[in-house]
Amino acid sequence: EKIKKLKENVDVLTLTATPIPRTLHMSLIGIRDMSVLEEAPNDRLPIQTFVCEYNDELVREAIVREMARGGQIYYVYNRVNNIADIAAQIAKLVPEANVAYAHGQMKEHELERIMFDFINGEIDVLVSTTIIETGLDISNVNTMIIHDSDNLGLSQLYQLRGRVGRSNRNAYAFLMYKRDKMLKEVAEKRLAAIKEFTDLGSGFKIAMRDLEIRGAGNLLGLSQHGHMEAVGYDLYCKMLNEAVQNLKGIHTAVDFATVIDLDVDAYIPAEYIVNETQKLDIYKRIAGIETIKERDEMKDELLDRFGNIPKAVDNLLRIALIRMAAHGLDMTEIKGKNERITFNFRPDAKIDPRKIPDFLKKHKDELSFTAYGNPFFTYKYKKTGLVETDAELLMGRTEELLEEMKELVLETEPIQNN
Repeated sequence: EKIKKLKENVDVLTLTATPIPRTLHMSLIGIRDMSVLEEAPNDRLPIQTFVCEYNDELVREAIVREMARGGQIYYVYNRVNNIADIAAQIAKLVPEANVAYAHGQMKEHELERIMFDFINGEIDVLVSTTIIETGLDISNVNTMIIHDSDNLGLSQLYQLRGRVGRSNRNAYAFLMYKRDKMLKEVAEKRLAAIKEFTDLGSGFKIAMRDLEIRGAGNLLGLSQHGHMEAVGYDLYCKMLNEAVQNLKGIHTAVDFATVIDLDVDAYIPAEYIVNETQKLDIYKRIAGIETIKERDEMKDELLDRFGNIPKAVDNLLRIALIRMAAHGLDMTEIKGKNERITFNFRPDAKIDPRKIPDFLKKHKDELSFTAYGNPFFTYKYKKTGLVETDAELLMGRTEELLEEMKELVLETEPIQNN
């Protein structure tokens, strides 16, 4: 920020492996531009990552195996008060290894000497705090063991893991936690993410997951993460996005909800998706469908994950597209029951009133229009008496009429005063 103040209109490029949630969020909503480096250096291999309970035998095996190929090991232990005891424990576990420890409270000369010996290969295992997190590039170190990894942040774990695998050798990272320890939900999510994203250049995906887990923080203020509890995170993002668009000179339409109330079965049956969390996630994603392509992709995913799609779920997918089409026509509600469908519009809907008479003639006595208050169309039809056929008739007529109503839209939008 100080560099920016030196001269107006100066461009600043910030480089980071994993941006903090607030910075990433600012990029995603357009306050900052973002460029992502996805190609790794030549001959680099993904780091093989293991998340497991602490096990003396596994630690010994990992160290011995790395030493057998002439390599060195980082052992991350992030407490200064008993780091010497841990180093002694490792030395006892692997007597053939030369073990040393390093931390930020050491005297400069002592720390420099240990790091110099480590770089020269005289030390096999360096037990260290997270001071090794950044700035070290030692190609001969290709195994890392992290003690109590559940206590470290996601970006921190990613940065630490990046200290190994800096050559063309296979590298290994062991993220350990105390035996029989019940992990907190957030810690479990962090460890699952670091295990999942092992591909080279996956820092952006890690940062995205960190944003999901920790929240975006405050745009104004000191908090770099956390959720906006005053208005709710989703609403905060929406308000912020609108403010950014307006500052850029892009007019944002007044937002409103469109309610679809059709007398058809449209839900996810309990036997189709048993897990409640998964079910809620699918409901949310279906509600966000905007195009036929997105609808078809969701169908393919449901078919692949849960099997044949029940009629009620298919109706739910169709209603998602009906809602989008209705929203685009400035409708506030579509209600369909008792052989009648009503299409309610906003008072300022972008509909050309001159086109309405011809539209009504086309449908004769089936369609009527009421202009007072909030304008609405009423469509009447005859049921067949068969439940499934009547549901299909209601959905089909609604979709057809929405498609036809696109002809009523004004060809040029009126200029609106802010």
